[in-house]
Amino acid sequence: MARMGGSRHFKALSAPPVQRVPRKVRPWTVKPSPGPHPADRSLPLLLIIRDVLKYAEAAREATKIIASGQVKVDGRVVRDYKFPVGVMDIVEFPSLGAYYRVLPDPTGTLKLAQISKEEASLKLLRVEGVTTLKGGHFQMHLSDGRNLLVKVQDPTKPGQLPYRPLDSLLIAVPSGEVKAYVEFKEGNLALVVWGRNMGRYGKIMSVTRGWGWERSVVTLQDSSGNTFETSLSNIYVVGTEKPLVTIA
Repeated sequence: MARMGGSRHFKALSAPPVQRVPRKVRPWTVKPSPGPHPADRSLPLLLIIRDVLKYAEAAREATKIIASGQVKVDGRVVRDYKFPVGVMDIVEFPSLGAYYRVLPDPTGTLKLAQISKEEASLKLLRVEGVTTLKGGHFQMHLSDGRNLLVKVQDPTKPGQLPYRPLDSLLIAVPSGEVKAYVEFKEGNLALVVWGRNMGRYGKIMSVTRGWGWERSVVTLQDSSGNTFETSLSNIYVVGTEKPLVTIA
């Protein structure tokens, strides 16, 4: 695993595998800024514009595009060319009418799937944890680093929170309003976002619990009837009968 501390940039040879940079063409690559996604699981905005979408030929050109406010991530203008963009983030170019969702690619990196303007206002996030606040209300910790306050009708009564860790919330961006949610349970559809089966999705057939998410195993079945396994920590629930958002 690449060392993340210290330097403000990466040598191409030691860059995280998710970047997939041409190591012999450029000796250095961009190190993502601290943000909503870890450096080894995100792409800096500059690489997305120059190397993935190829909207620019050089780093200087890509930096100018970003600095001019022509790029939005999750509905907000981002001017930091090192901003880390990760799974399920929405990248948009309003002046071009182009909208993309960041998704896992079977090659081990991240890809951008083009989506409609309407879908660009929705983002699917996994519930990473729940904290009970003073007064009995709840704070949801989501997979892109944001926290969502959930107020219940009667804080003195247990069992009122409709969401649990590993459930997925469909939220509006940038407001954060919850539009729908999908429960993590057998029979629902899940997308593998990391690991050997990265980019595959299917129906959850069974869950074998271990010590924590990393050591718990999920068995899924794809549309062809093939079964495969992955760690519980690697999946996002994406729907019941069909995915709530574009996932391929």
